[in-house]
Amino acid sequence: MTQKYLLSIYQPDGGTPPPDVLEPIMRDLGQLNEEMRAKGAWVFAAGLHPPSTATVLRAKDDGVLMTDGPFAEGKEHIGGFTVVQAADLDEALEWGRRLAAVLSPLSIEVRPIAY
Repeated sequence: MTQKYLLSIYQPDGGTPPPDVLEPIMRDLGQLNEEMRAKGAWVFAAGLHPPSTATVLRAKDDGVLMTDGPFAEGKEHIGGFTVVQAADLDEALEWGRRLAAVLSPLSIEVRPIAY
């Protein structure tokens, strides 16, 4: 039985890297995603818009409070994610390691999905 894992991509706040930096990264990421698909590990992946586009909803009293912007202020944010299915944590960590190598120097958090 396989388990699903969330590979969260943490990136610093700020603008998008210039094309000469971003294009080879996106090419390598596309190749890694294709390999994940071929091995049956890839479930879903997506990039996210900047934290400034977020809206936070919080139940308060009898209503819901809406706030523009991220839930927490910080120097980095989740910029995207990949969901993989793996036989165990070691296999998920290997995909996370490979993703970190493609997206260096960004950090990747690997976490099992509870369902």
